[in-house]
Amino acid sequence: MIELIAGADDAQAAEWLHGRLAAALGRSEAPIAITVPGGSTPFPILERLTAMPLAWRRVTVWPGDDREVPEDHPASNTGKIRALLEPAGAEVVALSVMEQVPHFALAWLGMGADGHIASLFPNTDPRADDPLKVRMITPDPMPPEAPYPRITLTIPALLDSDELMFVIRGEEKRALFEAAGRGENDLPVARLLGAARQPVTCFT
Repeated sequence: MIELIAGADDAQAAEWLHGRLAAALGRSEAPIAITVPGGSTPFPILERLTAMPLAWRRVTVWPGDDREVPEDHPASNTGKIRALLEPAGAEVVALSVMEQVPHFALAWLGMGADGHIASLFPNTDPRADDPLKVRMITPDPMPPEAPYPRITLTIPALLDSDELMFVIRGEEKRALFEAAGRGENDLPVARLLGAARQPVTCFT
């Protein structure tokens, strides 16, 4: 089931996220893992989240994908996430094919105008039955704003989560997302949503 929350601002998304993470942390004393997207949209929300009381030392944060650049490079998702969340107390994992991907309490995703999620672009033919949790991918064509090879979680890795969250800005993207949720296209986001059995919440 997909719940669309229209007209939500960064503060509302942060409040919702805080409630979900606090509930997950409250269910046991065990640490939890989450995955978050890169790009410009998440960081204002994450900044608000770090100002709220949360047991960050029990939270491990995974980037959903990253560009194959050093962490101090402006295009590095991991570097930006680490700079923001490690001072709050979280552990931030650098995505690599050697890492054992955990079960996520929450998988937060963005979506591109072409329907890509993480770095699973349409031309990469991402599969819901992919045997791997992490893949190295070279987009073709390369996105001009970030022309780098990528490392990304796969659809099965993202689906190994208690719930899915999207933050999508703009009417065109929202329409594309809603069509994907109805199974009206075969874009990467539609493949994920078609295989999802957990709650999906999308802020637009």
